[in-house]
Amino acid sequence: MAKTKVVVDPITRIEGHLRIEAQSENGMISTAWASSTQFRGIETIMTGRDPRDAWAFTQRICGVCTVVHAVASCRAVEDALGITIPPNAQLIRNLVHGMQTIQDHVIHFYHLHALDWVDVVSALSADPAKTAAIAKSISPWPNNSTTYFTEVQNRVKTFAAGGQLGIFTNGYWGHPAYQLPPEVNLLAVAHYLEALDWQKDVIRLHTIFGGKNPHPNFLVGGMASAINLNDTATINAARLADVQAMITRAKRFVDEVYWPDVQAIAGFYKNWGAIGGGTGNYLTVGEYAPVDSNDLDSLYFPRGIVLNRDLSKVYPYDHTLVTEGITSSWYEYAGGDAASLHPWEGETVPKYTGPPTPWTYLQDEKKYTWMKSPRYDGRAMEVGPLSRMLVGYAAGQPDIKEIVTELLTRLDVPPAALFSTLGRVGARCMETVLLANQMQVWYGQLVGRIKNGDTRTFNGERWDPDTWPKTAQGYGYLDAARGALGHWVQIENGVISRYQCVVPSTWNCSPRDEEGVPGPYEAALMDHHPLLRPEQPLEILRTIHSFDPCMSCGVHVLDAQGRQVVEVKAQ
Repeated sequence: MAKTKVVVDPITRIEGHLRIEAQSENGMISTAWASSTQFRGIETIMTGRDPRDAWAFTQRICGVCTVVHAVASCRAVEDALGITIPPNAQLIRNLVHGMQTIQDHVIHFYHLHALDWVDVVSALSADPAKTAAIAKSISPWPNNSTTYFTEVQNRVKTFAAGGQLGIFTNGYWGHPAYQLPPEVNLLAVAHYLEALDWQKDVIRLHTIFGGKNPHPNFLVGGMASAINLNDTATINAARLADVQAMITRAKRFVDEVYWPDVQAIAGFYKNWGAIGGGTGNYLTVGEYAPVDSNDLDSLYFPRGIVLNRDLSKVYPYDHTLVTEGITSSWYEYAGGDAASLHPWEGETVPKYTGPPTPWTYLQDEKKYTWMKSPRYDGRAMEVGPLSRMLVGYAAGQPDIKEIVTELLTRLDVPPAALFSTLGRVGARCMETVLLANQMQVWYGQLVGRIKNGDTRTFNGERWDPDTWPKTAQGYGYLDAARGALGHWVQIENGVISRYQCVVPSTWNCSPRDEEGVPGPYEAALMDHHPLLRPEQPLEILRTIHSFDPCMSCGVHVLDAQGRQVVEVKAQ
């Protein structure tokens, strides 16, 4: 078979704009390039601003990843100014971030990623009674009835009879890479629709603690969440009861719908446990601090590094070893393209030298993306739920160890299957199960402290700029839904002098560095990766979507030329 060159632009069902180029030989991808086609600008507008306001600006990096940028920004400024937040504020941050991650992971699976594995058209030929029998065998969810699945099937048939599939239009239905029987396809389609309503309900927790969603309010020094059980204008007993109910509903959907569905679907795709592994290096900055917010060794998801797929050792994480290069990126450094800068020395100076026409191949360009190349001690690292589960598993974190072992046993696959596209899907679900459980723990701790008379949510001891040092710098860590996030701030004379963010999708969508080493997206597409139909690159979507890309976090101001490429081209 001749070499086939494929351009997929834009990759849909993600946040932002992403172009993938791949070359396949004999049905396997031999090399690939990933390009984010928007420019990042938030860092450049932070200079000169009050650091106490930084969270509100950086939160607007993305309309999805709002909580994580706000918390990372608050942590960076708090680190710089030596502020310790009250225990209640830490618990509230855990609850707000935890619920966003739970909602985000469920949305990703059903609404952004499941259609890479689920053939919607096939569901039209399913026997609803058999679907109900399968559903009842794996879960006690109350909608597991023949009547319910018949109603869902009829809804989809109505779309199809009208000559369209509504929200399911333009899929690669009938592709030979789909492996599910019609009845399992119908099961997944039904839960796709249920998840739409569920996610709107549980995320209301943000409006209680943060006033609104998708951009809740935060506060350097704690949380803007006043607590008074007898005041209708604050967090009171009724609102806390509402929060508890949301946590309960979130947990039930995760336990009885998401977790069983992932196991059922993964059982038909176990071959993907050997596809799309990528770099083999995994990084997590850790997340969910205990009540003692300074104890970074007791994070619920531990921080650390796994190298070369070796689960026998976890290396410590040190943020000073993080650098960003621009060899393949549309930026310039004062020290030249070969320079790699730590974020406290970081520069964001755009210099677009991109292809002259939309159909010029990026592989022919030295620079081909708005993403920089983050490296940890010189290595390309994958970040995200898989990294968190691998580091936790290798470190012996009890909850992670137990659930990873459970999934591997149920699927009857070895630990090596985790290093794959399928591993990312499973890791995201396992993490959601753990967080749904842990939310109840954090809620109980918060209520317990309130009952004991502690309602403090803000530490204002260093709020006055007159108490600040003339110069200060801080690092704000956070392991977001999509992976390791870092905000680095430098403050001079009470205002921000430099601000840099290294976000999960910058780590994962990194282009080739000065040594020619590809980033995780690119490496994953070159790791035993099939491509059966270049004109319908379903397999590319499976692996790229398994990372849950968010280009808006990495780059988010459109190219001034406004170019749009909206079709798949193969030659």
